[in-house]
Amino acid sequence: MKKRLLGVAVGAVVVALALAGCGTSSTPGGTPANTPALTIGMPNGPQTNNSNPFLNTSAARSLGYAFAIYEPLAEVNDTRPANKPVPWLAKSWTWNADFTQLQITARDGVKWSDGKAFSAADIAYSLQLRKDNAALNSEGLPYGDITTSGNTVTVTFTTGQFVNQIKILQLFIVPQHIWKNIADPTKDLNQNPVGTGPYVLKTWTNQAVTLDANKTYWGGKLAVPQLRYTSYSNNDTLTTALTTGAAQWGWTFIADYKKVYTDKDPAHNKVFFPAGLGIDQLTLNTQTAPFNDLAVRQALNLVLDRQKASAVAESGIFPELTNITGIPTPAGASFIADQYKSQTYKVDVTAAKKVLTDAGYTYSGTTLQKNGKPVTFTLQDPAGWNDYDTDLQLIADSAKSIGMAAKVQTPTADAWTAALNTGDYQAALHWTNAGVTPWEMYSNMFDPAYYTPLGKTAVWNYGRYQNPDAATAFKEYTDATDDAGRAAALTKIQQIFVEQVPALAVDARPAGAEYSTKYYTGWPSDSDAYANPQPTVVNVAYILTKLKAAK
Repeated sequence: MKKRLLGVAVGAVVVALALAGCGTSSTPGGTPANTPALTIGMPNGPQTNNSNPFLNTSAARSLGYAFAIYEPLAEVNDTRPANKPVPWLAKSWTWNADFTQLQITARDGVKWSDGKAFSAADIAYSLQLRKDNAALNSEGLPYGDITTSGNTVTVTFTTGQFVNQIKILQLFIVPQHIWKNIADPTKDLNQNPVGTGPYVLKTWTNQAVTLDANKTYWGGKLAVPQLRYTSYSNNDTLTTALTTGAAQWGWTFIADYKKVYTDKDPAHNKVFFPAGLGIDQLTLNTQTAPFNDLAVRQALNLVLDRQKASAVAESGIFPELTNITGIPTPAGASFIADQYKSQTYKVDVTAAKKVLTDAGYTYSGTTLQKNGKPVTFTLQDPAGWNDYDTDLQLIADSAKSIGMAAKVQTPTADAWTAALNTGDYQAALHWTNAGVTPWEMYSNMFDPAYYTPLGKTAVWNYGRYQNPDAATAFKEYTDATDDAGRAAALTKIQQIFVEQVPALAVDARPAGAEYSTKYYTGWPSDSDAYANPQPTVVNVAYILTKLKAAK
């Protein structure tokens, strides 16, 4: 997830300042007395009291505390995909030869926070819940039979899941004895969450969400006695909170982070931006005008200025994309098909206009028209995400160079997420996942296997792209049993991306976080890159168990 997703109230900034560095006399989980709470911030605006971990619109997911409560099968470091996953709720796992069957052995000695014993049945139930409710299967996994024998769960898939190994191991687990009584898991607010994680929900208010250390946590003693989550109104207010110490962990875009943040307290204020194979994409609604027309997509792609996107909007923090496949380099250089290795992005207004006029578009002065009507569209991203909002203005300027009028809208993060989910938008900047190969990035953007009609909830392929050749290529990749087969399929996927432009690659995006070592050390860093550092990702529990009180 990106640096933000939804959010609590603007007034929360004041409250957070008052809470900064506050101690607590409670000592749950064997933590030392009088150690300070850890304050965590995200720039996601107003929140509602919703702790459903399945919903990307919930406060639990927006602020990240879902993953301090609910834990995955394994802790996966998606910024270092070569690293082996760390067994977590799964003590071990074994795949069959064609990756259509997975056997998971449940960890012993784990309890839910209400005292009930955790078992393999909870794993099986959590997978079955996703299988039975398409809206909860955000990973789009093709589940087959799911069975349990003793402490082992066997799950089959209808196709090989070589490329989805990480995705499956990152699945979080919920308690069967709680969720089996929930009438509609796609809507329930889950305001009293029960998990196996290191922390339990204490209080939820519009000012702060407070979690206490889990007294019976299976993973042992915790250094941090309490977590306090606050949602700030935008990037700037969270930056102020991080700089002053009101927030000690967060993820927000800071244009000149050295001057604004790290130099304010060089001994303690730290950043970590590990790179990978994820990018920022301009997702295009291919089901509605004007982006249901290939010529419009191709033309906008030809005039998008990626150098400015990186240098101006992202202050160089997000590297420039140079290869026309959209694959970040040097991280993904080895995956680029031979025919594209030397082909780079360049702004070409003349070529873009020719694409449009060849497709029947005309100009009235400088205004592009189709059937006598101006070509217009709306770009949207949440208010306060100043890097993305700047990017949208740059994209609008690029569109203007070929006669298209683009309007920039900045809704709330909640409204923006809902619009993407249902397809009620024309164009929006959004991130992709990062995986072991570029398949994850491409599949996130335009895999037809994740197509949903307008009005239905999408989990990937927000642009609702459909193409039988693309569907075949993606399936060939997932079904391949060797590197040669996957390379051949990936070449086809790259060709479709280059020629059909289902989405626009904008810039490479590292994972990222800002954090303070004033009270706690043990954070992921360049010297110890053991986890994705963002406070909203699945490996949060791993980070929280690695923290130690500063000496």
